[in-house]
Amino acid sequence: MSESLADVIAVAGNELRFLRKMAGDVGENAWERLLEWLIDDWFRLDVLGLENIPADGPAVLVANHSGAWGLDAFVLQKTLVRSLRRPLHVLAAPFVFRLPVLGRYAARKGAVPVDQRVAMQRLGEGELVAVFPEGLAGLEKPFQERYRLQPFNPGFAVAALHTGAPVVPVTVIGAEESSPRIGEVPALAKLLDLPYFPLTSPFPLPAKWLITVGEPIAPPERPRGFGERAAAARRLSSEVQRSLQEMVERERERRDALVR
Repeated sequence: MSESLADVIAVAGNELRFLRKMAGDVGENAWERLLEWLIDDWFRLDVLGLENIPADGPAVLVANHSGAWGLDAFVLQKTLVRSLRRPLHVLAAPFVFRLPVLGRYAARKGAVPVDQRVAMQRLGEGELVAVFPEGLAGLEKPFQERYRLQPFNPGFAVAALHTGAPVVPVTVIGAEESSPRIGEVPALAKLLDLPYFPLTSPFPLPAKWLITVGEPIAPPERPRGFGERAAAARRLSSEVQRSLQEMVERERERRDALVR
C-alpha cells in the first residue's frame, strides 16, 4: 500500500512539473510574440549604428537605463540579437530572475546576474556583454528628470580594462515616454519582494523608440598597480558616461525629428 501511494505521489509530482514547464513555455512564447509586436508595430523602433558593434570578438555595450519597468533591457537584447545574429549577454539584477515568466525568459536568452567576474569570463570567451551601469537608479528617477544619466557603477570599466574589450555606447530613446514614472508604491514592492514598484502606465504607451550604437571606445592599457587600475577604471567610466549623455541628448532630437 505504501509503495502504491509512493508511486502515485511520484507520478503526480512528475505531472505537476510537466504542467508547470508547459505553462512556463506558453508564457515565454506569448511574451516573445508580444515583445516582437511592441518593437515592430507599437514602438516603431529604428536602429542606427549597428556597424559599430564588432562582428566577432568581445565588446562591452553600455546603455542608458530608463522607463519605469525596465522594458528597455528586453527590447535592446531582442533587437540586437535579431540584427547581429550573435549572442548578447545582458547583466541583470538578481530580482529579475525571480519574476514569473520573464525571469526564465531572460535566462534562456543569455541574461546573467550582475557580477564583474561573470562579465570578464564572457568577454574572455569573445562574447558581447551589455550593461546598464546606472542600475535601478536609472528607472527610479522621476519623469521630469528623464534622460539625465545617474552615476555609473564603474564595474564595466574594470572588466573592459581587464580583457581589453572595447566599450560601445548605446542610447535607448523612447522608454521614458512609454513607461513614465510618476511615483512608486512601497507597500506593493514589499509584498512582492521587489526593490521598488513604480506607479506608471499599466501598458506601455505608443512612444517612438530609437536605438543608436555609438563608436567604440578603446580602453587604455591595463596598469599593473591596483590603485592605478582603479583610477583608470574610474576615468574610463567617466569618459563613457559623458559620451553617452551627449549621445542621449543628440538622439532625443533625432528621434523627435523622425516622429514629425
